[in-house]
Amino acid sequence: MTEYAALMTERATIPPLDVGLLVMPNASLLTLGSIVDPMRVANRHLGHRAYRWRILSDDGAPVPLTCGVHLPVDAALADAADPPPEVLAVLAGYGARDMARGRIVPALRRAARGARLIVAVDSGSWLLAAAGLMQGRRATTHWEDLEDFAARHPEVDLVPDRYVMDGRLLSAGGAGPAQDMMLTLIEARHGPALAMEVAGTFILTRRPPSESQRLAIAAGARSGGDPRVAAAIARMEGRLDTPEPVAETARAVGLSLRRLQALFSREIGMAPKDYALELRLQAARRLVADSHAPLSEIALRCGFSAQSALSRAYRARFGEPPSALRRR
Repeated sequence: MTEYAALMTERATIPPLDVGLLVMPNASLLTLGSIVDPMRVANRHLGHRAYRWRILSDDGAPVPLTCGVHLPVDAALADAADPPPEVLAVLAGYGARDMARGRIVPALRRAARGARLIVAVDSGSWLLAAAGLMQGRRATTHWEDLEDFAARHPEVDLVPDRYVMDGRLLSAGGAGPAQDMMLTLIEARHGPALAMEVAGTFILTRRPPSESQRLAIAAGARSGGDPRVAAAIARMEGRLDTPEPVAETARAVGLSLRRLQALFSREIGMAPKDYALELRLQAARRLVADSHAPLSEIALRCGFSAQSALSRAYRARFGEPPSALRRR
């Protein structure tokens, strides 16, 4: 018997880990898969059910996901406390901030009492924070929510990392980071060899947890591209409310203005100035659709001097004023 096989035989005596997955309306199917599939594949490689999971919803009814699928569930959250799951994970997407109220908050507190680990994925941090389960802890949430979340929950030590593990609290900014977080959990329970096998099944390249979400997005904008383009994009993403001149961005990443323009033209197909404006307009569009913030506030948060300036640029890009989307 090889050393690896002996290790797996020894680890096979570890009791199965029970995981409760609270899936909120408008969560992503990809996010759910990022949590469930690594456990499924780990079970396959181990040859037994080392991980067991239940799908939960607020009321026990099927959950509508962003892709249009209604996800069947095993139980309501309130019924999952007997016995409580060892790991309680909250998966949420659009509208999570508005869902973080009412009966779900005390139900989460009760369910979390018996959990060894509590996990927030994507916008699930809004619900755990509302339940007081993140107070004084390091955590993250989806990068689109970082600013609003920090303002609403100053008691949380919020960081822009891909995923964070602080004591019994785990949080991941989205589907990709959640997958890496699950590989870390599998490695902690069953060793690095199994984690490598699971990653290999999905042909995954693991990224470090402390990497900035925005930098990871920028680095993936064009595979094999110049890292200075990724660094420039990350600067633009981090300065939506106070956009800087392109020449200043170029200096910050160690390039001349002309060289940065040439690299953007080759790798992105847009001038740096146009790309920065596109980032600001897309951010404004998300805020118009997904928040209740006044248009004047959205304009300032996206680097426009006034609501009228935002409206002109928005209409030129999307063919209608932001107020039209807000009305719909």
